[in-house]
Amino acid sequence: MKKTNTIPTHNPEGYADPTAHAALTPIQEFQDEADQRCQRLIKTVKTTIDLAGFDLLARIEVRDRKTGRTYR
Repeated sequence: MKKTNTIPTHNPEGYADPTAHAALTPIQEFQDEADQRCQRLIKTVKTTIDLAGFDLLARIEVRDRKTGRTYR
């Protein structure tokens, strides 16, 4: 799994903050997984359009039912 953002292990003052890191890491992993699912979906749709002999004329816009996040 490709990580897009990493959660820092230290706070802005430079002190170790393992609690925040431990709490935010699963959230970031969930968001990264959702981003990857969307990327795979859009790639599949574009490939299907191409294989069917069509051209995509407008941007693909989808919303994740789990997260409510909109991808464009």
